Amino acid sequence: MTHVEQYTVPGYTSVDEAKAVAARAYELDRKHVFHSWAAQGSFKPMVVTAAEGSYVWDGNGDKLLDFSSQLVNTNIGHQHPKVVQAIVEQAQRITTIAPHHVNDQRSEAARLISERTPGDLNQVFFTNSGAEAVEHAIRMARVHTGRNKVLSRYRSYHGATALAINVTGDPRRWANDRGTEGAVHFFGPFLYRSAFHSTNEAEEEQRALEHLEQVIELEGPATIAALILETVPGGPGIIPPPPGYLRGVRELCTKHGIVMIADEVMCGFGRTGRWFAIDEFDTVPDLLTFAKGVNSGYVPLGGVAIAPHIAATFNDRPYPGGLTYSGHPLACAAAVATINAMSDDGVVDNARIIGETVIEPALREMAQRHSSVGDLRGRGVFWAVELVENQSTKAPLAPYAGTSQAMVEMMAECKRLGMLPLMVSNRIHIAPPCTITADEAREGLEILDQVLKIADSYAT
Repeated sequence: MTHVEQYTVPGYTSVDEAKAVAARAYELDRKHVFHSWAAQGSFKPMVVTAAEGSYVWDGNGDKLLDFSSQLVNTNIGHQHPKVVQAIVEQAQRITTIAPHHVNDQRSEAARLISERTPGDLNQVFFTNSGAEAVEHAIRMARVHTGRNKVLSRYRSYHGATALAINVTGDPRRWANDRGTEGAVHFFGPFLYRSAFHSTNEAEEEQRALEHLEQVIELEGPATIAALILETVPGGPGIIPPPPGYLRGVRELCTKHGIVMIADEVMCGFGRTGRWFAIDEFDTVPDLLTFAKGVNSGYVPLGGVAIAPHIAATFNDRPYPGGLTYSGHPLACAAAVATINAMSDDGVVDNARIIGETVIEPALREMAQRHSSVGDLRGRGVFWAVELVENQSTKAPLAPYAGTSQAMVEMMAECKRLGMLPLMVSNRIHIAPPCTITADEAREGLEILDQVLKIADSYAT
């Protein structure tokens, strides 16, 4: 099977025109653009010339099903007409305004977000990214408590700014960690690679909570300002927690006066088939960070949803922080249009239904046939296929935070067959837009089924 040559590229009069634009873009990129998380000399990025719905077009004019949602953020798909139109109309009215003035789009975005956050998280501080949201949530917690330490999980990712990368719990932290940010890491529940030698989910939940309580006691509860955790850890492996784990964390935080921060930057706004992933677990944090899916990344936007008792800390004292572009009108207009379109079109329900009726059944069936599949995890349109050399030993097909020849070959084959995946270490992440249709999802899963034969050839 090979992908069908595309004779049109959206926004271009011909494929040749698109190719010419792509060639010049690539040449200038390699001369002048410094890329993140990459060794610049050997990096060979793919050119994207166009995008629409669930698809992107590469520099050769070939159409690829975007099974990655880029960085798991285009939840409403590419070039959604209602969101694009909202940005255009806002740009024609007012393009920017200082954050200390009132703007109608900022106010409306805050209302729409507050209506969907759990519990009484009814005030929103807007940032430009998820990492900034994490930075400011922790700052709020520190001022509120008068404490400094922050607890966070191993196998987590919270952003690349100074504090956010220090609370991150995966190897991307190592080169940036100076041990000066007050971050303390603990093991969260992960049954497939349990740190607690658990044999079932109930044991994993209990032992993970006992471990966390010990960490709190040994670090000194009176020194800990906040505990931050991704509701469903994304980049480190899409690891949904056991059903009672987050409630247990909430109880420990309440007991010790620790601010609980739920990081929903990746798993929020429909990704797991709910507006926020934490809704599944009947838990209300003190602060909730968001970004990505709030407007599908059309214009950078993030934020912190704040509980009243935290907000009250700043009723009579200034909040010691701010951003020039906090609540930028173009970004907030995109958020308003995105949230309204998701509500009107049933996008959150679509993500849940596609996950339950198409993605999960297909992956379960594949796991029975492919010797390289060690574990499957996920919700909605947010799944990970963990690949191993041996199902008994669970030896990964690529090192943690690394890659391997097998993964390189699979990435190339996915693109050749017409699908753009997200591959992280020894995992393939299934994270298409929340708007994906059943037929589009099956298209991507059929390609994945073919590609897993390469992984099988490396498995014993």
